[in-house]
Amino acid sequence: MKKIRKAVIPVAGLGTRFLPATKAIPKEMLTIIDRPTIQYIVEEVVASGIQEVILITSEGKSAIENHFDYNFELDTLLREKNKEQLRAELERTSGLIDVVSVRQKKPLGLGHAIWMARHVVGDEPFLVLLGDDLVRSETPCCRQMLDLYEQIGESIVAVQRVPMAQTGSYGIVEGEATEHERTCKISRMVEKPAPGVSDSDMAIIGRYLLMPDIFDILGTTTPGHGGEIQLTDALQALSKRRGMYAYEFQGRRYDAGDKLGYLKAIVDIALEHPSLGGPFREHIRTLCGHEACRL
Repeated sequence: MKKIRKAVIPVAGLGTRFLPATKAIPKEMLTIIDRPTIQYIVEEVVASGIQEVILITSEGKSAIENHFDYNFELDTLLREKNKEQLRAELERTSGLIDVVSVRQKKPLGLGHAIWMARHVVGDEPFLVLLGDDLVRSETPCCRQMLDLYEQIGESIVAVQRVPMAQTGSYGIVEGEATEHERTCKISRMVEKPAPGVSDSDMAIIGRYLLMPDIFDILGTTTPGHGGEIQLTDALQALSKRRGMYAYEFQGRRYDAGDKLGYLKAIVDIALEHPSLGGPFREHIRTLCGHEACRL
């Protein structure tokens, strides 16, 4: 069984749901407190023991790469102003992990974005994390998946249970429970099923552990809806070729690509912040006690 050393993070999307804020700023650089969203994703990778991140980028995304690079001018300025705490934080960010960037020249879908990483990943299993999905958990979501992989040695998709009325917004998996806790072997995958098509409430979220076979499959997958190469189509084929498992991760997931999900992430992370949490909690209490508040 090959050790998993690399994680692919597609960041080539335009972020239209956050316009006009994302007209000139990559959506992954929108901040939650004092860190951009992408940093929380990369920190999960680092905390899970991964050695290299592969960013799938597009035009206008250089700010993401720059964020994880060393800035000599800024470092010099902070040193001259004796702001050592800030210098240490920036040094930690730039030294988090080795980052490689691959350009996706045409917006041909998530499946195509992952296929673009084939030459860097090589013949190794790897992780995929979507930049819109934040997961807060005691044990990082990726680490949970890696621990399961060490037992089963096959591809894994992270899932969460959602209300049946919302299954039409997700990729849904069906399968049989296994001897492994919170795990089932996938028998079918349905992308955004219409009511009555599936009785499963297990929705795929933005964490995948994939065998390198996926690259061959993606290379021959024909474009689907919108002329894009759909990852779900390739996952279905991979599950038939060698098996795939769904893992109901432990933790709380936020859809940071959605305005409401983004706000929820800000509030929850702010309440846990070591210096801001107390004052912010008091502010919330004040709002809730105000006559004009209808919470």
